[in-house]
Amino acid sequence: MDELTKFDAIRALCPNAEFTLRGDVLEFLKANGDTEPSNSAIDAKLAELKTAYDNKKYQRDRAAEYPSVVDQLDDIYHNGIDAWKATIKATKDKYPKP
Repeated sequence: MDELTKFDAIRALCPNAEFTLRGDVLEFLKANGDTEPSNSAIDAKLAELKTAYDNKKYQRDRAAEYPSVVDQLDDIYHNGIDAWKATIKATKDKYPKP
């Protein structure tokens, strides 16, 4: 995910609705039980989604740096659980939870 947009916020607020979004113009095509959100509700949801995304940056950083599962299993086989734990801990320490 590169960047969260108003589309993501509207989809989170109205998961059942069918809509189009051209620029900042929202057009509900079919509500399907959802209520059309106000611009302030969309902006608030977008801010909430961005905060949640930013708070999980450490998870994305860790995932990119962890060895593959195959390599981790090979490490356990050849070097034992303690060596594997040390490898994983180094990544966890590099990207700590906030």
